[in-house]
Amino acid sequence: MKGYTLTGCGGIGNATGANFLLKTPDMKILVDCGLVQGSKEQSLENRDAFPYQAGDISYLLVTHAHMDHIGRIPKLVREGFAGTIYSTAETRELAAIMLEDAQMLLAREAKNGGYEPLYEKSHIFEAMALWKTVPYHQNFSISKNISFYLKDAGHILGSAIVEMTITTDEGQKKIAFTGDLGNSPTPLLRDTEYVTDADFMVIESVYGDRNHEPKDQRDAKLKRILLETLNRGGTVVIPAFSLERTQVILYEVNNLVERKELPAVPVFMDAPLGSKATEIYKAHIENFNKAVQDAIMAGDDIFDFPGLRMVRNPDESRAIHSMKEPKIIIAGSGMSVGGRVLSHEKFYLEDANATILLVGYQVPGSLGRKIEEKVPDLVIEGEKVKVRARIEKISGYSSHKDSNNLVEFVSHTAQKLQRIFVAMGETKSSSFLAQRLRAEVGVDAVVPEKNREYELF
Repeated sequence: MKGYTLTGCGGIGNATGANFLLKTPDMKILVDCGLVQGSKEQSLENRDAFPYQAGDISYLLVTHAHMDHIGRIPKLVREGFAGTIYSTAETRELAAIMLEDAQMLLAREAKNGGYEPLYEKSHIFEAMALWKTVPYHQNFSISKNISFYLKDAGHILGSAIVEMTITTDEGQKKIAFTGDLGNSPTPLLRDTEYVTDADFMVIESVYGDRNHEPKDQRDAKLKRILLETLNRGGTVVIPAFSLERTQVILYEVNNLVERKELPAVPVFMDAPLGSKATEIYKAHIENFNKAVQDAIMAGDDIFDFPGLRMVRNPDESRAIHSMKEPKIIIAGSGMSVGGRVLSHEKFYLEDANATILLVGYQVPGSLGRKIEEKVPDLVIEGEKVKVRARIEKISGYSSHKDSNNLVEFVSHTAQKLQRIFVAMGETKSSSFLAQRLRAEVGVDAVVPEKNREYELF
């Protein structure tokens, strides 16, 4: 039984750019095909050729709709991929709006940089035409001896763990691709489902070397930061990912407003993509946890509350700066690599009464990471900015499992696991988690080298 190999073509030494190639004697299968995100130099990696022929790929399985897992799919199509893409229905819906939004940003970057765009709108349409959906908890065969099964990853709406089962004359082998694993229990979604019988696993490690604060501390910290800033007459700017983080923050602010724990201040939702994603979330409440479903059934619009203002266009976005009263601004992108949050950060970072509240992972090289590290002088949209605002961070709202919970997740399949590949994290994070898994769970944990082919069986 030979000829089954795994290659990490992206998401190695980096939390972004997930792209894994499984070779079998009969076909080549990809899991995820995401954008590399971070600094301008890192993002140029997206223009590199794939380390395989796109036309040779038979299937692409997608774990979820974040851009670092889907962002190069149209490029794959442009270069000759004509196979079938599979994901949950929710992931396909979200991917459509994510890719459309990204294409506009990438086209603008290409024009400013004087190079050809990564892909055109036509390549998105071609990708969506190849895209089929599969529900959770259903075995789906893609060949006479290979099937896959999707479990709920609890990371964002529609996120999935891909369990791939390969049957040979010598028996069955199961390979699990976790994608990104949710920080369960989350305010909105169901808990992550466990993998219990995998022979091989590819696991994320974004927070492989650190832990989040507990839920009660997280909630108390959010309330404290908001109240302190608003009470001194300041503005809170929250850079938020359009998927999950925006919806979670809206939900948490909704709860604070309904309990009258915040003063009556305007809350601006300045993220067109986030607004579109929220509508898709509203259409799939079956993915929410029971407490949230019960609240919705009782009549609570969990994403709306008094004072919430949806910002429709750039003129309305700019007009926020002329409003002197205390306020909260939720804007994309989550790592400050683009979007409307840049103009707000440029304006409010120089305001000593303002607070920039980071609620998610900031990739090295990104503006968000520089803000997190409290770099005193920044350049935003070509303008020098002196940082005077308070910089706060709450890791508990991350939609990724932390180190302890990643170890606990792996423990459920440890007895059968032959090897686990620790990826989708910074090198120090992946290495730390791999060491913990070897020492505490007793599994063969490897931090793979990029583009190195590993024999499975």
